[in-house]
Amino acid sequence: MNVSTANVTVVIEYRDSFTKAVTKNVIVIVLSISLHYINAGLIHTFRKHQIFYMNPRYILFLHLVVNDMIQVTLTVILFISSYTLYKINVSMCCVFILLTLFVTENTPLNLACMAVECYIAICMPLHHIQICTIRRTLVLIGLIWITSVLSVLPDLFISLATEPLDFFNSRVFCLRETVFRNPHIIRKRDITYILYLVIVWLVIFFTYFRILFTAKTASKDAKKARNTIVLHGFQLLLCMAMYTEPLLRMALIQLFPKNYADTLFASYIIVHILPRSISPIIYGVRDKTFRKYLKRYLLCRENTVNTD
Repeated sequence: MNVSTANVTVVIEYRDSFTKAVTKNVIVIVLSISLHYINAGLIHTFRKHQIFYMNPRYILFLHLVVNDMIQVTLTVILFISSYTLYKINVSMCCVFILLTLFVTENTPLNLACMAVECYIAICMPLHHIQICTIRRTLVLIGLIWITSVLSVLPDLFISLATEPLDFFNSRVFCLRETVFRNPHIIRKRDITYILYLVIVWLVIFFTYFRILFTAKTASKDAKKARNTIVLHGFQLLLCMAMYTEPLLRMALIQLFPKNYADTLFASYIIVHILPRSISPIIYGVRDKTFRKYLKRYLLCRENTVNTD
C-alpha cells in the first residue's frame, strides 16, 4: 500500500502550470479560511456559554473542532509549501507529517467516543450524569491523544534506526511515503488502520442499532440521536478514506503518471478538507442550542446575544 520513493520522484517531475498551481492554491486557501471562520465561531460560542462547557457532549465536539482546525492548518501549510518550496528538509517534513498524523488519527477515535456518549444519553439516561462527567471526558480526550501518539511515533523510531543520518539532512517532496519509507512502517500502518477500522465501525454500528431500537418507541431526542450517529458514520467514512489513500494513489500513478499533481490535489480535498466540513453541520446547524447562538456570532451580531 505504499508508493516507492523512486516512483514518487519520477511522477512529481510533472508539475502544474503556473495558472493551475495558483488556482489550486486559491481553492485550498479559500476553503480553509471558510472552515476556520465557521469553526472559530463554534469555539467562541462554546467559550461564551456555560451550558456548553459543562456538557461532556459539547466538550468532545469542541475537541473535534480544534483537532480539525489544527489538521487543516498543517495540511494547508504542506500543500502550499509543495508549490512554493517544492522540496523541504526531511527533518522538518517529519515534524509536519507526525503532527498531521496525530490529529488525523484522533478524528475517528473522537467520533467513536461521541457515538458512545449519544448511546449512554439515550439508552441509559438515568446513569448518564454519573458516567459522563467532565473529568472523565477530559481523561478520555487524553487517552485519544495517547493512542494516536503511540500509533504514530514508532514510524519515527523505525526511521531513525534504519535511515542514514544524511537522509535527514536531505530535501524531499514532503509526503508520508517519502520520509517514512521502511517496509516495516508500511506493514505496521496497515495493521493499525485495520484495527482502527474494525473497532471504530463496531462502535458506530452498535450505538446506532441500540439507539435505533430505542427510537422506535421513545422520544424525539432518540430519533435525533439516531440521525446524528448516521452523520457520524458518514463523517467517519470520509475520514477512513485516508486509510485507502496510499493504495488509491499508487493505482492512479500507474494509470495516469502525468497527472500525479491532480491526484494529490483531489485526494487532499476528499481526504483532508471534506470530512472537516461535516462537524459544523452536525452541531453548528442541526443542534438548536448551538445554532441559536452561532448564527448571531457568524453574522457579527454578538451584541444581541445575552450570555448564560
